[in-house]
Amino acid sequence: MEAKTHEAEPQEHQTSHEWGPQVWTHLSTVRGRSPLVQCITNFVSMDLMANTLLSAGASPAMVHELQEIPDFTPRADALCVNVGTLSTEWLPAMMAAAEAEVRSGKPWVLDPVAAGATRFRLKACLELVGLRPTVIRGNGSEIIALSRASVGPTKGVDSSHESTDAMEAAKALAQASRCIVAVSGAIDIITDGQRVVGAQNGVAMMQKITATGCSVTALIAAFVAVDPLHAFEATASALSIFGIAGEIGMDMAKGPASLRMHLIDSLYGLDEATVLRRVNINRLP
Repeated sequence: MEAKTHEAEPQEHQTSHEWGPQVWTHLSTVRGRSPLVQCITNFVSMDLMANTLLSAGASPAMVHELQEIPDFTPRADALCVNVGTLSTEWLPAMMAAAEAEVRSGKPWVLDPVAAGATRFRLKACLELVGLRPTVIRGNGSEIIALSRASVGPTKGVDSSHESTDAMEAAKALAQASRCIVAVSGAIDIITDGQRVVGAQNGVAMMQKITATGCSVTALIAAFVAVDPLHAFEATASALSIFGIAGEIGMDMAKGPASLRMHLIDSLYGLDEATVLRRVNINRLP
């Protein structure tokens, strides 16, 4: 998540102002329903991811043991799979949980961390993409690697591409995988392969806090859980809400550590007037 400094055209049929009520409805619904989100994620992100979900009103469950998948996953309202600390021990659980959600007709979200860094990681991510995630959320380099389905040099979990550089790759991946693709960057891009919008909320210092990308992926899962028929809009709403919380948190922060604290507090305390005033989602060409 970076500072949103670029201006974009209003979305066709829906301006940034008109997005506001929809974004607030998604957040209010998450708070009202408290969807259970199963997270199979990396060790680095578990804490912030869980606290992000809790502060937004959702219920996190960090369940990754393969033997628990048949009993637990069908009860989850959504699944978030993050391959940050991928291992041969965890991959079968990720695959089984994704298959269980698909069978149940429930949404699941993939975070293909450093997808192109190694052949093992890319192959695993492509196998997971084959299990029809509802949403794929990554940085520019990750989405380009998945779209090209080839191994290339990356900077680990950091992106060497801006989100706008990955727009065409995101559209191609969304079309090929029949899912929503979100690309985090200075402008967070969301596409279903045809429509493209940019969520321009957030601050650059969020990049200095580990697991913010992982956490917004989990937030997307919570939002899609309460509105699976409108996954495109729910994804844009989650990215905007997380960015707004970062903007408010930055007003009180002295650096990354205090921003992390204020980000969680701000997400918890968001009210309707603030959301309607701050939402910045626009159509991209």
